[in-house]
Amino acid sequence: MSRLPHWLGNVGSGLTRLSRRLEERKARAEAEEALPDWARPAPGEDAVPVPQPAARRDEPEETVPPADPPSDAAAAPVPPQVPPRPDPASAVPWGVRVAAEAGWRLLVLAGVLWVLMRVISAVQLVVLAFVAGLLITALLQPTVAALRRRGVHQALATAMTFISGFVVMGLVGWFVVWQVMDNAEDLTEQLQNGLRDLKDWLRTSPFHVTQKQIDNITTNLSDALGSNTKEITSAGIEGVQVIIETLTGIVLAMFTTLFLLYDGPRIWRWTLKLVPGAAREGVAGAGPRAWATLTAYVRGTVIVAMIDAICIGVGLYFLKVPMAVPLAVFIFLFAFIPLVGAVISGALAVVVALVTQGPFTAAMALAVVLAVQQIEGHVLQPFILGRAVRVHPLAVVLSVAAGGLVAGIGGAVVAVPLVAVTNTVVGYLRAYGRGEVPGEKLV
Repeated sequence: MSRLPHWLGNVGSGLTRLSRRLEERKARAEAEEALPDWARPAPGEDAVPVPQPAARRDEPEETVPPADPPSDAAAAPVPPQVPPRPDPASAVPWGVRVAAEAGWRLLVLAGVLWVLMRVISAVQLVVLAFVAGLLITALLQPTVAALRRRGVHQALATAMTFISGFVVMGLVGWFVVWQVMDNAEDLTEQLQNGLRDLKDWLRTSPFHVTQKQIDNITTNLSDALGSNTKEITSAGIEGVQVIIETLTGIVLAMFTTLFLLYDGPRIWRWTLKLVPGAAREGVAGAGPRAWATLTAYVRGTVIVAMIDAICIGVGLYFLKVPMAVPLAVFIFLFAFIPLVGAVISGALAVVVALVTQGPFTAAMALAVVLAVQQIEGHVLQPFILGRAVRVHPLAVVLSVAAGGLVAGIGGAVVAVPLVAVTNTVVGYLRAYGRGEVPGEKLV
C-alpha cells in the first residue's frame, strides 16, 4: 500500500509531460501553417521554435545530457575574409591608359611610314617619274578637256596635247643649253676679270688682305683640285649614271603622262575598286577635289614662274648682265621649288651681275629680284593660286626641306603640291565624316 501513491504520482507526471508535448506540436503546426510556402521547412526539420512553458516547481526537472566537447576543427579560429583584388587595368590611371593607347597606335603608324619610305627609296626613280607625269598631266589635262568640248576625238586630243606639250618643254631645255654653251667663253673671261678685280679690291679694302695671303688661298685651291683628281673622275662617272637615270625617268614620265591623259578616268575608277566599300564613297568624293587642287597649283605655279622669269630677265637685260635669257629660264625652273628656288635663282643672278658688272650692277639686280619676289608673294600667288591651295610658309619650308632630304631636287619640287593635296583631302574627309558634304558613289 505504501508504493501506490508513488506510482500514481509517476503516472500523473508522465501524463503531464505528454500533454505538454502535444501542445508544443500543435503550436508548431499552427506556426508552420502561418508561414509562406517558400519558408516552410522540409519534412523532419524544425524551423519555428516554440517557447517552452515554465516548469512547475512540483515537477522534477529533466536532466539534459551534457553536449559533446567541440572538435579541434570547430574550435580553430576562422580566418578573416580577404577582399578580392581589383582589375589591373582599373588600377592604372586614366591618363596613363590614354597615353598608352595613343602611343602604340603612333608606333604602328611610324612603322608603316618607315616601311613605306623604304619602299619608295628602293623605287625612287619610278615614283619620281610617276609624280612628274602626274604634274605634267595636271598642266596639260585642261587642254585635252577644251579640245574634247570642241568635238575632237579623245585619242586625237590626247595626241595633240601630248606632242605639243613635250615639244615646248624640249625647246625650252634646248634653248637653255644653247644659251649657256654660246655664252660660256664670254662668261669665263668675265669671271676671270671679275676675280682679278676682286683681288684688287681685297688688297685696298679695310680688311687689310695682303697679296701673299691671296696667293696662298689660290695655291691651296689649286692643290686641292690637283689632289682630288680621282674624286672628280668618279664624280664624272657618276654624272654619266645620273644622265642615264634622268633619261629613263623622262621616258617613264612621258608614258605616264600619255596614259593619264588618255585613260585617266578609267584608271581612277579602277583605283577606287581597291578601296574598302565602307570608305569608297568618301574617297570617291575626295579624289576630284584633290585633282582640282593639284591642277590649280600647277597652273598657277607656271603662270607665276613665267611672270617672275620675264620681269627679272628684262631687268637683267637692261642692266647688261650676261646670259640674261638663260638666267631668266633658270628662274622659271627654280620657281617650282617654293621659297627656296626663288632664293637660289635670285642669288645666282646677283652673283653673275657682281662678277661681270661690279657691285653697283649687283645691287641693282638684287633690288629687281627682291621687288619681283615681293610682288609675287603678296599679289600674284594670292590672286592666281587662290585660297584653295594656300599653304602656310612654315609648312612650305618644312615640306621642301623634308622632300629635299628624302629625294633631292625632285622631292623638293613634289613636296608642296603633295602637302596642298593632302590638306584638301583631309579637310574634305573631315567634313564628310560630320555629314556636311555628300560623297560620290562609284559608277
